[in-house]
Amino acid sequence: MEPSKDSDIEIVLEGQLHQPIFPEPPTSQEEQIDIVRAAVGLTKEAARAISITAIEAVREGALFMGVIGSRGELLDPFKHIDAAIWSESEIPEHMIETSYEFCEELTRREAGNFYHSFKYLPEEKRQSIMAYYAFCRRADDIADGDFVDIFPGGSSDDPESVDYRSSIERLSPGDPVLDRSTYNDKMSQLFYYRKKLSTAYGNVTSTDPIFIALKDTVRKYGIQRQLLDDMISGMENDFHKNRYQTFEELYSYCYRVASTVGLVCIEIYGYDDPKAKEYAESWGVFMQLINIIRDVAEDAQRDRIYLPMEDLARWGISEEDVKSGKELLNHPGWAPFVEEYLDRADGYRQRAFKLLSHLDKSARYSPAAMASFYQSIMAKITKKNGDVFTERIQLTKTEKILLAGYVYARYRFFGF
Repeated sequence: MEPSKDSDIEIVLEGQLHQPIFPEPPTSQEEQIDIVRAAVGLTKEAARAISITAIEAVREGALFMGVIGSRGELLDPFKHIDAAIWSESEIPEHMIETSYEFCEELTRREAGNFYHSFKYLPEEKRQSIMAYYAFCRRADDIADGDFVDIFPGGSSDDPESVDYRSSIERLSPGDPVLDRSTYNDKMSQLFYYRKKLSTAYGNVTSTDPIFIALKDTVRKYGIQRQLLDDMISGMENDFHKNRYQTFEELYSYCYRVASTVGLVCIEIYGYDDPKAKEYAESWGVFMQLINIIRDVAEDAQRDRIYLPMEDLARWGISEEDVKSGKELLNHPGWAPFVEEYLDRADGYRQRAFKLLSHLDKSARYSPAAMASFYQSIMAKITKKNGDVFTERIQLTKTEKILLAGYVYARYRFFGF
């Protein structure tokens, strides 16, 4: 599935003309970086493999079947296998089922609002959307957290890994924004994560349950690899860029880390009109813009400012002001900046809700719930006059239940 490359639609927001990102051809530098990323793959010849014959499956069966430990912890059912891939191209059905169970349990533990929007989907769609969520969650945990992904036989010192991150760094503008050790480790982990992703589209299969389930999902719904690669690329870009001068730059980032998610999700949900892709792109941008304004204080503490610098400057807000935290509430430009920012986000929200009528009725509840949760967070930020510093803006458990119930009834039973 291609993003909306062929769209001639132009969106007017805040009196400014904004065109979707993909009609503009990428720069030569961006093309070169994408070529390096697209070349990452994993073959049977390049990795240690393990066979899963019937005899071995019986011997390892007890270990294959559990995803929750005796203390309630989430367990990788195949962690004991010290090999990157299975030697056979086909995986036994019970192992695929176990992999989906692992992804669903991971989603239940970590997805928060998203899990409640996924759990009422038809079984096959629910399993696949949670497999995709698990893929995104783990990539984000690597890039933005302290999760360490294990790739059998891989390390940050491996020559192939070194060549990859050196090529990306050489082609990227500016120096990495992380310290050298952290940069090397995270870039190497995402490199091997791309290798695992390649198995979802190749003749070999990863021993990671997330990618076993993802491969099954990719086959069922015909999801194009570029969308998943782009999401990882957006996270890698975070290692090289921590300021966005214009909204157009920010939009490019939002597309990669969020719009691609919407574009994958609608392939699983099912849709009846290609226009759904344009609305899915806006859906991702809307939710990412709300994430950014909600988390502005936390990001600033890590020396990351995702708010467009030129928009801040128009209201007299400097980098130092953003980093001042709660003191920013006293700045005369903050409230009008937030109002303008949320007006722009609301334009994408309106387009996002147009997506719902194009989706399979059995799946409309899921994106409707997610968009409604974020709409409620946006309303809270508005009500607090942009105070995202005193406390984290989020929905209470009661608010989530009530909103989820309303959205479920509206979109699951009435279909609108």
